Amino acid sequence: MIAIEKLLTELNLEETLIELSFNQERKAGTAPYERVIVRPVLIKEQLQFQWEGFKGPQAFHENLSPEASVAQLIEWAQAYYKQILLYTTAYDYDLLVNKQGQASVKRKPASKTRKVEGHDRKKVYVLEDGVPVDYLIHLGVMDANGKVYKKKYDKFRQLNRFLEFVEDCLPHLDQSQTLRILDFGCGKAYLTFALYHYLVQVKHFNVEIVGLDLKTDVIAYCNEVAKALCYDGLVFREGDIRDYEQSGGVNMVVTLHACDNATDEALAKAVQWGADVILSVPCCQHEFFKQLHNPAQNAMLKHGILRDKLNSLVTDSLRGLALEALGYEVQMLEFIDMTHTPKNVLIRAFKEVRPQNIDWTDFEAFKTSWGIHDNFLESSLKQKSIW
Repeated sequence: MIAIEKLLTELNLEETLIELSFNQERKAGTAPYERVIVRPVLIKEQLQFQWEGFKGPQAFHENLSPEASVAQLIEWAQAYYKQILLYTTAYDYDLLVNKQGQASVKRKPASKTRKVEGHDRKKVYVLEDGVPVDYLIHLGVMDANGKVYKKKYDKFRQLNRFLEFVEDCLPHLDQSQTLRILDFGCGKAYLTFALYHYLVQVKHFNVEIVGLDLKTDVIAYCNEVAKALCYDGLVFREGDIRDYEQSGGVNMVVTLHACDNATDEALAKAVQWGADVILSVPCCQHEFFKQLHNPAQNAMLKHGILRDKLNSLVTDSLRGLALEALGYEVQMLEFIDMTHTPKNVLIRAFKEVRPQNIDWTDFEAFKTSWGIHDNFLESSLKQKSIW
């Protein structure tokens, strides 16, 4: 354990900070904000740290000098928050802070690069409005001049958000080989085409991507588009996630809005294949709705609408614990703004070293605390001899 003040001071954040976030209030409602993100910005050519605090649906912003920011970082870490995720030019840090201001630290090689943007500078997207992109034109998102249609702008923003998450995954992929990627439940495949375009035409990787969906007409259409665009490494197949088999290794598994247990089946298969990266946005989740039982949380469980929301949180938490036990680094992220869809949690997992003796203690304890006795993910993992 090290003192959080000592660590934050020694890291020279003025020179090294890429992003820092405060998570997990020690006591709900006592911290200035539920969650805080700190980033370096340039204001009138002077380095500042922009503080973005979230309270309910609102976001609040404040710009502080590096010196004032470090002082406030130390104060808030010691007083209000349990976890700090810290990205620097050298390492990523996951800090868990106790009541005495001591931190246990997990350190990993840096996954992000430092880009200090001007405060008033227009946000730079992976895809730019006004710059023609072949698949976006073909799919009716933009016109031939690259202008995004007004009714498709939400989709355009979603595609950019998705590619930002993919960009953070690149250090976890072996770019010297052909990357094999599976997209389960691809639907009309906006994101699948975006993934292929970004990795092949922007990053110049060699990829083989398979999009899988149950709808015959959708698969036929997507294959026609891929052929028209000469996306030779992209193919779409009709089929169910549960029945799909893949020989050889897989580098990335994507499953966005796969309904209910289809998400669990995709996660189990991803682990079975040894996927280096998993990107999953769960959709409707009903498995534990009737099972949930926790007397301490009865104030929420007795109301159907709250029980439904809690059911989703418990389900995704259990998924995260299972992936962690199986040797994955797991992140729960906001996919797109809540105003567009309530199903906006992205589970992003990076493969680390699979433990020889898998410890299910946390998984079992969490399951027991909510009265869960049957769950599809556990059954699927056992069926695949992973459990």
